Amino acid sequence: MAMTQVETPIGLLTVVAGPAGVQQILFDGEQPPEGATHEPAEGVLEEAAAQLRQYFAGDRTSFDLPVDLRGTPFQQKAWLALATIPFGETISYGEQARRVGRPTAARAIGAANGRNPVPIVLPCHRVIGASGELTGFGGGLDTKQALLEHERRVIAGS
Repeated sequence: MAMTQVETPIGLLTVVAGPAGVQQILFDGEQPPEGATHEPAEGVLEEAAAQLRQYFAGDRTSFDLPVDLRGTPFQQKAWLALATIPFGETISYGEQARRVGRPTAARAIGAANGRNPVPIVLPCHRVIGASGELTGFGGGLDTKQALLEHERRVIAGS
């Protein structure tokens, strides 16, 4: 397992990858897994860092990276469904539950999203409460708000 760091407007992000793809994106202050070594950004790490920089520059609205997701089948289904939420749009946890075929599992979706190992790439920040309020986010609600505002600015062209 190797890792690299990317300076972004929301702080330092750490990208952790193994041979099969990106395993984690960690927010500033989160600890990388034991055994991860800081490496020069090559291969998938280099591509992930480049795509994150493009996203924050407003030049990328989706990611094209191999991900190596470690979780239950339900978590993996929930996480992969996040990639279908269009840039700059939001859905509720209930809507995400419906999209994965489990319409009564909004709370389970929230729990799965809370364990999303590759935030931003799989955009759990685009999932909000049914009332429209921001709820739960591993990077903090301020970061969730900043990501949503970034996407709105990019769409608005400013």
